[in-house]
Amino acid sequence: MAHETFTKESATAPEGYFQVEAAGLRWLAQAGPGSARVVRVRSVEEGRIELDNVPNARPSKAAAEAFGHALARTHAAGAAAFGQGPDGWEGDGFIGVQTMSLRPEETWGVFFAEQRVLPYAQAAHDLGNLNDAGMRTIERIAARLADGVFDDGQPPARIHGDLWAGNVLWSPKGVVLIDPAAHGGHGLTDLAMLSLFGAPHIDVILDAYAESARLADGWRGLIGLHQLHPLLVHAVTHSAAYGTQGVRLAERFL
Repeated sequence: MAHETFTKESATAPEGYFQVEAAGLRWLAQAGPGSARVVRVRSVEEGRIELDNVPNARPSKAAAEAFGHALARTHAAGAAAFGQGPDGWEGDGFIGVQTMSLRPEETWGVFFAEQRVLPYAQAAHDLGNLNDAGMRTIERIAARLADGVFDDGQPPARIHGDLWAGNVLWSPKGVVLIDPAAHGGHGLTDLAMLSLFGAPHIDVILDAYAESARLADGWRGLIGLHQLHPLLVHAVTHSAAYGTQGVRLAERFL
């Protein structure tokens, strides 16, 4: 008999680790009709979260297409500001085991540069996983971001924030999202994460999303810019290879 719930526990989790996860899940679930399915939170306390168990199903093109359209609706639900955390949450969040800043900003470029690019680049540099030349390249792209070169006038989207394939579960009723780093951001950031690490039927997901979100021509060329954050996060937690990959991507946009 299948378990109805799934529990995650950690005696060493930072304070608020599971609480901000729960807040993010609930915020994403409140995106409205037709938005992406999100695992339901049963209970949460310090060091522990209990969720609905999600039964497995084989990924299908139909489910991928439905998810692409649904993700666009989730993003369209919006957020109060770039960098704004889930409703009801105060303070920073986490991406994986790393702290993730959640401070409201008026423009995406400033937010992305100051809260998603530079902090992780500096941490990777401090560890020796990003060399001096690479750090200078990241600082140059961060300056362009902060100057608004890549701002497109789009309002803050309600994004998952850590949308790699492991957080996209395929159930008999379609895709269900888990483990968010939810905040106000740019919709392409979620697409970039999916594209970076791969996902079943990724092209179907992206095409459906682009149709529903009415993305402007050229959006695929910007995916690499949005991949800087996850690459730099991995440069901190994994290896210098991710730092090198991030620098190569950054160079395309200088």
